[in-house]
Amino acid sequence: MAAASACQFYANNLDLEKLTDLTGATIKMALLASTYTPNTSETGHTVYADLTNELASANGYTTGGATLSAPTVTAVTGGFKFSSGNASWTASGAGIPAWRYGVIYVSGSLWGITSPLLCYFTGDSTPADVPLTAAGVILQVSCPANGWFTKTRT
Repeated sequence: MAAASACQFYANNLDLEKLTDLTGATIKMALLASTYTPNTSETGHTVYADLTNELASANGYTTGGATLSAPTVTAVTGGFKFSSGNASWTASGAGIPAWRYGVIYVSGSLWGITSPLLCYFTGDSTPADVPLTAAGVILQVSCPANGWFTKTRT
């Protein structure tokens, strides 16, 4: 099981007033290699198509990632918290390769954007790569107890 670090937001897609739209949307988590360089600036990565170095479809991982069940936006003081079910993959063959970043995004169209990125995290708090997951082992990335992220008015 990977222990996700705190999510870092992709600046272009996190309008606080629109976060409630995430409830009921198809939310996915993709895994990317350490060669990916996150760009969360206003002119940075915005959509799934901007991502590079995602793990290939093989050995239990499917490009595009896993769908997160029960995406939920809950009101908190001054903002919202986003949480969901866990992501998991069952490794097969040569195993799921090492990865460093998990990216959470909307699959499909939302806010007039095709597959907007929400946030990314490192799978290991060092940060270092999460090592290869051997065949027959379930790779699970658990939603933190406080949700994937909380967004409040600044």
